[in-house]
Amino acid sequence: MPLFTPRRRRKPEINIVPLVDVLVVLIFFFLMSTQFKEQKALDITPPKMETASNQPKLTHRILVAVDKEGKYFVSNQEVSEAQLDEALQAAKSKDGPDTVVLLLADQDTVLKNVTHVMDESRKLALEIRLQTR
Repeated sequence: MPLFTPRRRRKPEINIVPLVDVLVVLIFFFLMSTQFKEQKALDITPPKMETASNQPKLTHRILVAVDKEGKYFVSNQEVSEAQLDEALQAAKSKDGPDTVVLLLADQDTVLKNVTHVMDESRKLALEIRLQTR
C-alpha cells in the first residue's frame, strides 16, 4: 500500500469576472471624465504670396477673419458687419493703442469685405497686417 496517493490536479483556469468588472469601471470613468466640446474651425484658404515674410510674434493683436460667404470673425467669434466696429473698438480698449489687426481672408472672398475691415481698422487708428501662409 503506497503512502502517498497521487492527487489529481485541477486544470488551471483564469477567472475573467474581476477583469470585466475592472474594465467596466475604467470605461465608466473615462466616459464621465471626458469633455465633449464642440470644436469650431474656420474654413479659410488664404492666397499664397511668394514675397510674404515671417512676422515677429505680436503681443497685442486682434485676429479678424473673413470667409467665402463674407462672414466676419473677430477672435473666432462671428460678428455682423454692423458689429465689426464695436468688436474692434472693444479689443483695442482692452489691449491698448499698440494693437495690431491681423487680417485673414479667404482667397475667394469679395474684395469689398476685406476693404471694409481695413477701413474700420483705419478709423480706429489700428495697424493692419495681412496674415498669409
